[in-house]
Amino acid sequence: MTCRAPVTGAGWKEGVFSTGMIRALIFDFDGLILDTEGPAYQSWVEIFEEFGASLPLSVWETWIGGSPHGFDPCGYLESQLGRPVDRETLTARQLKREEELNAVQKALPGVEEYIADARRLGLKLGVASSSDLQWVFGHLERLGLLEQFDCIKGAEDVESVKPRPDLYVAVLEELGLCPEEAIALEDSPHGITSAQAAGLFCVVVPNPLTRQLSTDHADLHLASLADLPLEDLLSRVGSDDR
Repeated sequence: MTCRAPVTGAGWKEGVFSTGMIRALIFDFDGLILDTEGPAYQSWVEIFEEFGASLPLSVWETWIGGSPHGFDPCGYLESQLGRPVDRETLTARQLKREEELNAVQKALPGVEEYIADARRLGLKLGVASSSDLQWVFGHLERLGLLEQFDCIKGAEDVESVKPRPDLYVAVLEELGLCPEEAIALEDSPHGITSAQAAGLFCVVVPNPLTRQLSTDHADLHLASLADLPLEDLLSRVGSDDR
């Protein structure tokens, strides 16, 4: 299949594409389907506070939407304390606390409705996540959403995760679609950059954590997926009044 060269979000704003071309939605996972980003940050902040140290969001944001292995919290804590810490014990405690916080999380508002409406409209569904597949599959299964997706790509599937475009390109290739045939749903600056670099129109739906970051480069901003039904979104793509 021959696709036109990827375009940036600016191309969409100029009305290059039409609504009728949309054949798929590609979801980010962490922070978009499930708010796992808040618990990850909170669980580390609690540990830092025990040591009288701090973990500013300005430091933590460097890997939000990117690889979960891209930041070393224990190393950052050690740099503040000027001494080593028991990394194994602290990491185990943090993971246990994060799991407790995630266990009570439900799909974010509007997610299940978008999935159901996409199925009803005959759209394909994909996930492009910088997290490990085991993490994504486990949570989607717990939410009862795993079987709804036609394609799920994670960190193991690509050479580089977000903000590089590889994950979105991999999903498009498996679905057999061109960039102009899909919409990306994201929550973070890295995710937006990744989706647009792959040529997709990108809708950003920040969660409480990423709402504090700059997402001005997205093509469309929503406070919640529940604020705009899918069919209304499709009708707005390519229009001049976004």
